[in-house]
Amino acid sequence: MKIGIIGTGSVATKNYLPVLAAHDDVSLCYYNRTKSKAEACSEQFGGQVVDSIGQLVDRDADSIFVLTNEQHRAEVLRELLPLGPRRVFCEKPLGASEGQAKVSEEDFFAAQSLMQVAEERNMTLAMIFNYRFFRQVKRALKLREERNLGELQQVSAITHYACWSHVIDLILHFAGDIQEVSALEGRNLHSGADMEAHDLSASLNFSNGATGTLLGSAGMGFDFDLFEILFVYERGRIRLRDLDGDLDIMDATSGTSEVLRLPSEMNRWGQYAASFAASINAYLESVRLDQPPPVPGLAGLRELQVEAALRRSVSEKRPVILAQDFPIN
Repeated sequence: MKIGIIGTGSVATKNYLPVLAAHDDVSLCYYNRTKSKAEACSEQFGGQVVDSIGQLVDRDADSIFVLTNEQHRAEVLRELLPLGPRRVFCEKPLGASEGQAKVSEEDFFAAQSLMQVAEERNMTLAMIFNYRFFRQVKRALKLREERNLGELQQVSAITHYACWSHVIDLILHFAGDIQEVSALEGRNLHSGADMEAHDLSASLNFSNGATGTLLGSAGMGFDFDLFEILFVYERGRIRLRDLDGDLDIMDATSGTSEVLRLPSEMNRWGQYAASFAASINAYLESVRLDQPPPVPGLAGLRELQVEAALRRSVSEKRPVILAQDFPIN
């Protein structure tokens, strides 16, 4: 497989290229605006370097990975998609011109227009959203069905903005569409992980009738859990914590409460890296088999839809119905 890489910064070199280069049937080709960075990747991981995005597409790649930072991702996609690559794999979020702690309505509309270009040209877009590939997340989804916990009733989540888009995606993945949001912004600025932003708290109404709350902050310490999500069902509860951390499950039918831990051979950052590998490997397999990606580009647009609705609710001080204010065409 020929895999093109746009963006060769730290995310690419730490999380993507070691996984891609480990596949004997993958050949890599790089483009970066700073050519020396692309050349350094070529020396370390193998592959070739080109001088433009157009040259990358001309090499007839099986897929192109867009790994630039979020501020420039939409700009790159606007240049890339009209050139007609067959498949494109994107980092998260799909676009955030002012950074992932400050996603705007414009980011959603920009992403929507890019998705339309991809659909018109019959291209397949995919997202990373590697938190779906945490072992505890997969375990939770399986246990939810095996234990027959019933319908979802409530969701409660708190997260650092570094995990913000992932947590929104997980909520959608477990709970389905969010119908309505009402949000408030905190008065004080908090900072952490090279971010500075106001806290955001929101109430959520889901299409299936469940309700929920969501709190995001840049001020949560990295030494502690970076996120926590509680799903309350008719006959039990599931709680996910941190980067593949402990999984709590309470089963009212059997009257049991368990804390399920992973083997201790990895620390949290090792588990984080493993989720990247699992996500990338699953995507490569979908390319080999010419199948839809495990996480479609639509998941990235749905996540931005929620963020845009939250921001409009803050600015206009009113509840926002997502399908009315930010319809996905």
